[in-house]
Amino acid sequence: MPLTRPASPVTLDAVELRVLHLPLVSPFTTSFGTETVREVIVVAAETSDGVGWGEVVTMAEPLYSSEYTASAWDVLSRYLAPALLERRTLAPEEVPGILQPFVGHRMAKAGLELAVIDAALRAEGRSLGHYLGAEKTRVPSGVSVGIQSDPAALVDVVGGYLDEGYVRIKIKIKPGRDIADTAAVRGTYADIPLQVDANSAYTLQDADTLAELDRFDLLLIEQPLQEDDLVDHAQLAKKLRTPVCLDESIVSAKAAADALTLGSAAIINIKAGRVGGYLEAVAVHDLCRAAGIPVWCGGMLETGIGRAANAALAALPGFTLPGDISASARFYTRDIVTEPAVIEDGHVRVPTGPGLGVEIDRAALDAVTVRRERLTR
Repeated sequence: MPLTRPASPVTLDAVELRVLHLPLVSPFTTSFGTETVREVIVVAAETSDGVGWGEVVTMAEPLYSSEYTASAWDVLSRYLAPALLERRTLAPEEVPGILQPFVGHRMAKAGLELAVIDAALRAEGRSLGHYLGAEKTRVPSGVSVGIQSDPAALVDVVGGYLDEGYVRIKIKIKPGRDIADTAAVRGTYADIPLQVDANSAYTLQDADTLAELDRFDLLLIEQPLQEDDLVDHAQLAKKLRTPVCLDESIVSAKAAADALTLGSAAIINIKAGRVGGYLEAVAVHDLCRAAGIPVWCGGMLETGIGRAANAALAALPGFTLPGDISASARFYTRDIVTEPAVIEDGHVRVPTGPGLGVEIDRAALDAVTVRRERLTR
């Protein structure tokens, strides 16, 4: 589905970059490591009509993807932001084309694109949800649960999130922390929507182990193999009853089309940062919807900026599975927006105000800023 209406051009006067360090409420452990502080880049696009905000969802180290904070900062300050500032007057839909000559760096591009979109839509008084084609006013909220000290501790943590109203549970797994953990959760909560996420921790040689997960009636198994293993994922999918969902492998609409052609995935997780921006995310959504493939919106421990944008994206009609759009309090004691996302009857509302529909808490933003630079022409 095309955008409801292209946004009007903005005149870009400056781009401000900030690195934030936000302490997490509790450590978040996956197959590739543990985070206690979320390091993230926030982008402010200063225009003649006001400021737009974006978020670069890289991690401090290149563990989830090849991108990381320092590399994103370098390419943003050295190439991407100067390219937009050189054009100066531009519409949001022109941003991908202007940045296309610079290979890769999708998360950096996505954060910059979102800031320009937000600035343009705030000037128009139009919401991001309306711009992208959202059809829902609220979206079901799932929660991603990191690896705990043991299965019993995992069950306790899951129970707490169910008490808070989350409608779907995702647990992280890795070799040695898979079957017993999943069995403990399913044995305690027989009827909850449950899925597992491997973050590329396995190989095709682990197919028999992964097939053991079939007995737990899971919604899906997410990214069991390496991101470039589309052929192996297709082979694995034939050995499992549990649907295979791809995350890290889907870096563009083209990658999604290839995965569907090969039979590598029955479900796709869409993360705007991973695919290079919200405009490309809509393209992936449209492709999957046309093919009858369910999609859901993944999370990267976003601040209130990215969380608001993800809610708008997840309100598109093809997002038929609950995503990782949890309450801000799941990760942060104090977010950087004045009205952080909250869970209401298992759902998060889609902001309806201009642009992202959230306002920045400047004091909170300043308190967690550890690096700052303003770029002009």
